Amino acid sequence: MSLQKKWNDYLLKFLIWRLKHISDRNFILIVGSLIGILSGLAAVLLKVTVHFIENLLTSSFDKQLANYYYLAFPMVGILLTVLVANYLLKENLGHGITQILYDISKRSGIIQKTKMYSRLVTSALTVGFGGSVGLEAPIVVTGSAIGSNISILAHLDQKKRNIMIGCGAAGAISAIFNSPIAGVIFCMEVILAEVRISNFVPLLISSVSGSIISLMLLGDDVLFSFQLQDPFIAADVPYYFFLGVVTGLASVYFTRLMYKTEAAIRKLKSNLRRGAIGGVLLGIIIFIFPPIYGEGYNTIKLLLSNNPDTVLQNSFFFESGSNIPLLVLFLVAVALIKPIASAITIGAGGSGGIFAPSLFIGAVVGFAYATVVNYFYGAEVISSSNFTLIGMCGAMSGVLHAPLTAIFLIAEITSGYELFVPLMLVSAISYFTSSIFEKNSLYTKNLIERGDLIQYDKDRQVLSQIDIKKIIEKDLLSIPVDAKLAELVELVKQSKRNIFPVINKNKELVGIVTLDDIREIMFDAESQEEVEVSSLMSVPPAFINSHENMQSVMHKFEMTNAWNLPVLDNGRYIGFVSKSRIFSTYRHKLKRQQSE
Repeated sequence: MSLQKKWNDYLLKFLIWRLKHISDRNFILIVGSLIGILSGLAAVLLKVTVHFIENLLTSSFDKQLANYYYLAFPMVGILLTVLVANYLLKENLGHGITQILYDISKRSGIIQKTKMYSRLVTSALTVGFGGSVGLEAPIVVTGSAIGSNISILAHLDQKKRNIMIGCGAAGAISAIFNSPIAGVIFCMEVILAEVRISNFVPLLISSVSGSIISLMLLGDDVLFSFQLQDPFIAADVPYYFFLGVVTGLASVYFTRLMYKTEAAIRKLKSNLRRGAIGGVLLGIIIFIFPPIYGEGYNTIKLLLSNNPDTVLQNSFFFESGSNIPLLVLFLVAVALIKPIASAITIGAGGSGGIFAPSLFIGAVVGFAYATVVNYFYGAEVISSSNFTLIGMCGAMSGVLHAPLTAIFLIAEITSGYELFVPLMLVSAISYFTSSIFEKNSLYTKNLIERGDLIQYDKDRQVLSQIDIKKIIEKDLLSIPVDAKLAELVELVKQSKRNIFPVINKNKELVGIVTLDDIREIMFDAESQEEVEVSSLMSVPPAFINSHENMQSVMHKFEMTNAWNLPVLDNGRYIGFVSKSRIFSTYRHKLKRQQSE
C-alpha cells in the first residue's frame, strides 16, 4: 500500500470519527485554532529568517561604505527571488493579498499548496537583501494558504473555507505585530468583506493563537513596538485634523505612483532583465536615500525616539549639527521616492507587500509635519512621536482603505489607547480624503476594474459565481446556410427547441431561424423545395463570448429583451445561453449561499 493511500485512509477514518463525535461548530473552532498556531509559527520563522539575513549582510561591513553595499544588495535579492519564483516555484508573485482576494472571489477559496511556503522563501530573499517592501503581505498569503489547504483536507465547504482563510490571515497579522485585535479587524476589512457574528469566534481564536505563539517564541521582539511617551492634548485636535488631510493626499499619491511605476517596469518582458534593471534602479535610489533600504521600521523607530539626525547618516545630505530645513526636505524627498522604490521592488519580481511602506510613509509625513509646526513656533508645541504614530495610522487607512485596522494596530503596538481619539479622527479624515480620489484600495483596484471582485453587492456577487461555460446549451440543431426549407422541416421533427442556428462551412453563425419564422409555410410542399433557409433567417440582437462576465451578459439580455442569445468564440458558433437557465442557476446559488 502506497504512502498516499495510507494517508487517505487515515484521513477518511478521522473525518468519519469527527462526524460522529465533534459538532461542526466545535470542529471549526479547533481547526481555526490550529491554523492560527501554524500561521504564528510561519510569521516567527519569516521574521527570524529576514533579520538573520539582514544581520549577516550588514553587521560586519564598514558603515562608511554602507551606501556602496546598498547599491548591490537589492539587485542580488531581487534576482535571487526571480530565479527561485520562476524556475523553482514556478509562481508569479506580484501583490499577494490581491491574489488571495481573487482566489476567494473566483476560485472558491482554493489557494495553491505552494503558497504555504513560497512567500516565506521569496520575501525573505527580497526584504533580507534590502527590498523596499514589507513582510506583512507575504505572511498573510502564507497564513491564508495554510487556512485554505487545511480546510480542503477537512472537507469544509466554500463558506467555511473562506473563514479558515480569514483565520490564517488574522493569525499571521496578530503574530507579526503581536496585535490580536488588529489581526481580526484586518481580516474583516480586507480579506473577508462579509463576516457574520457566528463566524467571528473562529477568527478571534485564530488571532489569539497566533499572538500567543509569537509571544512564546519572540517575546516583545516583534516587527515593531513602541511605548507612548507623551499624552494626548485636546488642544492639538486642529493639527491632527490637518494631518488627516495630508496623509489622505499622501495615500492617493502613494497608490497612483505605485500603479504607474509597476506598469512601467512590467513592460520589460524578460523576467531576468526586469529583475536586473529594477535591482539597479532600486540600488541607486537606496544609495542616495539610505532610509529606503528594507522595510523601514528602523527609520520609524529613530523618528519615534526623536533621533532624526541618525536618519541622515550615510546620506549625502548629512551635516553635523541640527539643520531643520534640510532634515524636512530630506524626509519629504524620502516620502516622495518610497512608493517608486516599493513599486520597483514588486514590479521587478521581488516579493513583499505595501503594508510596511504605507506605515513608513505615514511615519515620515507625520514627523516632518510635527517638525515644521514646532520649527514655525520655535518650540515643541506638539509631540513629534505622537504625530509620527498618528501619521502611520492615517497613511495606512488611506492606502489600504482599512481605517479600523489602522486604528487598532497603532493602539495595540503602543500598548495603550491614550491616542484613541486622534487615531479615530485622523484615520477617518484620511480615509475620506483618499476615497474622494481613489474609490478602491491598492489591493482591490485592479480586481474590481476587471470585474473579478465584487464587494457589498449581493446580486453581482451571485452573478459573478456563475460560469457561463457551464450554462451554455448545445442541444440546438443547426442548419447549413445553403439548405432548403425541407431540410429545416426535418430538423423541426427531431428538435425539442424552437431556435435553429444557421451556420456556414466554417461553422460560423450567420443567423438564426425560429419556429415562428416558418410556421405559416413549413407544410407547403412547394415552399419546402424552393425557399432557402438564408431568406428566412434573422441576425441575433447580440452575441456572447464564452469568457464574458455575467454582469456583461445580463446587460445584453436587458438591452435586447431577448430570452436566448448565441455564444460565439472568434466567430465560431458554440451554443446558446437562455435567460431562464441563468435565473435557475442564480436561484440555486443564492439558496446554497443562504443555507451555508
